[in-house]
Amino acid sequence: MSMVMRLTAQADMTFLEEQMRRAGQWLMSKAGMVLLALICLVIGLRLVKWIMKVVRKSFGKSKLDPTVASFLGSIINILLYILVFITVISIMGIQVTSFVTLLGTAGVAIGLAVQGSLSNFAGGVLILILKPFVIGDYIKEDTHGNEGTVISIDIFYTRIRTFDGKVVVIPNGTLSNTSLTNLTKQEKRRIDLVVPVEYEADLRNVKKVLQDVVTSEPMVLQEEPIDIALDEFGDSALTVLVHVWVPTDAYWKTKWNLMERIKLAFDAEKICIPFNQLDVHLNRSDS
Repeated sequence: MSMVMRLTAQADMTFLEEQMRRAGQWLMSKAGMVLLALICLVIGLRLVKWIMKVVRKSFGKSKLDPTVASFLGSIINILLYILVFITVISIMGIQVTSFVTLLGTAGVAIGLAVQGSLSNFAGGVLILILKPFVIGDYIKEDTHGNEGTVISIDIFYTRIRTFDGKVVVIPNGTLSNTSLTNLTKQEKRRIDLVVPVEYEADLRNVKKVLQDVVTSEPMVLQEEPIDIALDEFGDSALTVLVHVWVPTDAYWKTKWNLMERIKLAFDAEKICIPFNQLDVHLNRSDS
């Protein structure tokens, strides 16, 4: 038994010595390439640092958004390091074709797995570069009807605060692929009110009451068109439209004031705002 163990140990030592000898021969034969690769590595790392300094200075002079500048700088830095790595291993005689293929396959697989996040990421970059809105703007997103003041713009999500204080988180992919209205960039905004009145009401008096209400509202821009018109014969009521223009920052307050004052004025003039009703007719048969 001890003889077998000694023979096994000797065989292992012989195998190890052989592998070390081959490794030494390979290093001796590749010494020139290894030295050249090390030189290229040192030069490449220094070159990357110099390029990144130039890139950061360029971003600073271009007044690019700090978030976008930081992100683009990180991407450029990673790409430069990958280029240096591929150059070094190719100098050492290692085939890079399979490595690049593997890297591409992994990139495609990761892209498919996180395509939603990538869409939000791309949307965030576009928003930060093109600036359709900035922090502090009041926007209205048309897909889901969200509207509010922008409080933050991140790479993946944008947060807005609605007029009732809620914070809504919207994916940047949604904002970049749908229509939205930046209301802050407009000095004025139109209020559209739909006022139902009963069929028995005097339409001329209704329009006069509405005209008096909107013309006496201090925030309504009197130099802009004021439209009051019958719009629809509804099932239970006549529908009267009221269109007035107000400063953008006074939109909600003025809208609420107008609705309250219209109701009070209608009460004073005995004008009823009807609710939906259904008339049911029963036919009785003689027994």
